Amino acid sequence: MAAQRVFPLSCVVQQYAWGKMGSNSEVARLLASSDPLAQISEDKPYAELWMGAHPRGDAKILDNSILQKTLGQWIAENQDCLGSKVKDTFNGKLPFLFKVLSVETALSIQAHPNKELAEKLHLQAPQHYPDANHKPEMAIALTPFQGLCGFRPVEEIVTFLTKVPEFQFLTGDDAATQLKQSLSRDSQAVASALQSCFSHLMKSEKKVVAEQLNLLVKRISQQDCVECMACSDNTVRAGLTPKFIDVPTLCEMLSYIPSPSQDRLFPPARSQEDPYLSIYDPPVPDFTVMKMEVPGSVTEYRVLALDSASILLMVQGTVTASTRTAQATISLKRGGVLFIGANESVSLKLTLPKDLLMFRACCLL
Repeated sequence: MAAQRVFPLSCVVQQYAWGKMGSNSEVARLLASSDPLAQISEDKPYAELWMGAHPRGDAKILDNSILQKTLGQWIAENQDCLGSKVKDTFNGKLPFLFKVLSVETALSIQAHPNKELAEKLHLQAPQHYPDANHKPEMAIALTPFQGLCGFRPVEEIVTFLTKVPEFQFLTGDDAATQLKQSLSRDSQAVASALQSCFSHLMKSEKKVVAEQLNLLVKRISQQDCVECMACSDNTVRAGLTPKFIDVPTLCEMLSYIPSPSQDRLFPPARSQEDPYLSIYDPPVPDFTVMKMEVPGSVTEYRVLALDSASILLMVQGTVTASTRTAQATISLKRGGVLFIGANESVSLKLTLPKDLLMFRACCLL
């Protein structure tokens, strides 16, 4: 009998402080739905579900017939499951980490190095850059969310600097003046000035940031209207307290916010260790996420074979999965995660006449 190359996974939950709490989190709800023994703590955040073989979150294999206990261990001994191109290109490693995020508060500001820069940073400071791989990223909205990606038009930033003195204080008068003067110069001057403003803001001492935020909240609370984005999008009006606004909030005055009609973001890996240039166009990533919707009237659906290992997440629906290598069918319901080796197809039979919603991550080279 052929070695089994399709099997269910139990995936790692990361409880970062910015995640939604308890059963309010989609991560927690997916976990509870897929595992009846899961205990959800309502006083703990459930921020991310990691589906992959990352050393800090290697998924467990839910199949007692397989000797290896984690996906990373199994891939190390079954290299062909990655697909020929993927195996050779990424040195026998699964090249993507599939995640579900459930976000309550702003995440940290992030930079995404390309392969060359990632290797350099890893050598220089492995404690801060434990992974030598590049960091292209794609975010797909399961529910409405707001993300900041790149920078908004410089003219808008200059307007905020003019109308929000607390913002200009944290960016520095010299940097603010430099940015205002750059409007009449070339793009390199604008990029340099914008870098200076952003650096000053991000390097501001916490005490100084808190003081300026207190002043901002006090001023806004005493006015009927403030002509700045912080007022217009209700970021400040929602609570009128510095507890809910911080440096990431102030970065909204710098950052580009995609249209509400968009359901995905593509921050590509870059050759500089900064997020200073605007990002509007999707890159060609090393990975793909496929959205699959199947009406409940369809009794059987085939997940096609690819020349890449893939990971399938069931967001809605209940099925039994079977393949040519599986010794038995695999029950899969909401929150269930399935690893699919390269060149393996999977037959899904609907056990309930309800629509299916699935996402499949893979690497198509």
